Amino acid sequence: MKRFLTILCCCLPFLLQAQSKTAVGPTDQPAYLQFPTVPNYKVTLPDGRIVNTKDNLKKNENAIVFVFSVDCDHCKHLTQEVLQNIDKFKKTKILMLTPFQPEQMKAYYNEYNIKNYPNIVMASEPTRQIMYFYNLHYFPGLFIYDKKQKFVKGYEGTVKLEEILSHLN
Repeated sequence: MKRFLTILCCCLPFLLQAQSKTAVGPTDQPAYLQFPTVPNYKVTLPDGRIVNTKDNLKKNENAIVFVFSVDCDHCKHLTQEVLQNIDKFKKTKILMLTPFQPEQMKAYYNEYNIKNYPNIVMASEPTRQIMYFYNLHYFPGLFIYDKKQKFVKGYEGTVKLEEILSHLN
């Protein structure tokens, strides 16, 4: 009996580890990889209207989901860079989504005069579901979708504009 217990104690960790490895599957991936299309969430626009994220997308149009924080310097820098190069995004809809409250989002919207850029839609998603969907730990998060709204590439944290543009056709 003592020998059996010794063997069991030595082997049990390996048996348990083997069990956990056999359970690996698609659920181990973030939701955006399991469901590789633009997510459809209810969001609040600067004017207070609540819409679905997909309501602003057209067929045959690239999309970028730009998840940002209203107080993130990297987000502010990337926003300025995108606005300075907006002509390079003519055939791309940019959905700028923040998990912050609508009032905070509206201040960011006004600061950068987003209303002057028809291909940018800014909205608040304060339930933070967008953060969970993308498994986002750092701002900004950029997720690029092709003309069929299929996921192409995702970035978390600082990214160069040239890198983003390389995935748009």
